[in-house]
Amino acid sequence: MEEPQRSRSHTVTTTASSFTENFSTSSSSFAYDKEFLRTLPGIPRVFGLLVWTLIAGTEYFRVPAFGWVMFVAVFYWVLTVFFLIIYMTMTYTRIPQVPWTTVGLCFNGSAFVLYLIAAIVDASSVTKERDSHNYNSWAASSFFAFVVTICYAGNTYFSFLSWRSRTTQ
Repeated sequence: MEEPQRSRSHTVTTTASSFTENFSTSSSSFAYDKEFLRTLPGIPRVFGLLVWTLIAGTEYFRVPAFGWVMFVAVFYWVLTVFFLIIYMTMTYTRIPQVPWTTVGLCFNGSAFVLYLIAAIVDASSVTKERDSHNYNSWAASSFFAFVVTICYAGNTYFSFLSWRSRTTQ
């Protein structure tokens, strides 16, 4: 006597639910902080991306000063994405040996100083006479470089307060 065949949906559901059970029990310690992007430290990520994409979309190699702006913008954007992943996945809670408040203060402080220099260089290199079809992108990148500078200044201030409160305890 032949055994009745199981319906495919039952087999798929059983397989999917067992996979979900195994996956959820094996990775239950993984945390995700989706509110991080709405905080002050999360804001420069978007504006930093705008700075280098606005310049990269032009013939920036004609003006050597934009090479410095590109270096600072791309370098800190890559580091920022790295720290963003660390903070959004809350990996910093699993590595208590690293002094995260000091790391944050050094990162934000250096980003503030170098972005300030890059924003000034960017703004001083934008002239309408050089190349009119790149003018709008360069002017916008200059504006957003100053916005990122202000964001990193705020991050540096709050990192300093956090660092100071940790060191006084």
